[in-house]
Amino acid sequence: MTDCSTDAILTHVFTAKAPKPQKRPYLDAWLKRTRRQLAPSGRLSEAALILAREEGGSHDSWRLRLRQFLDGAETPSLELLTRIDALLAPVKAKVAVVQGQVALF
Repeated sequence: MTDCSTDAILTHVFTAKAPKPQKRPYLDAWLKRTRRQLAPSGRLSEAALILAREEGGSHDSWRLRLRQFLDGAETPSLELLTRIDALLAPVKAKVAVVQGQVALF
């Protein structure tokens, strides 16, 4: 064998393959939607402030934790994921009821 062959073999043997990403379609869709909802200035801080008040902890620790969720470094629990969804959900206006019927206008 020549030196070129040995180098090619060694390169081939020691080439590391990237690990296969886990299939998490629901979490991936949630992350994409949540990133978009928290993109406007102040939304992430607002969510962190509410979570700090309700769940305990500091505003900064929640902001860091939310950022880790969005970056994929940490996976939120189902309960926390649901709570974040509730915070970001648009508030629906109440429909006026007129004499037992829904008002059309």
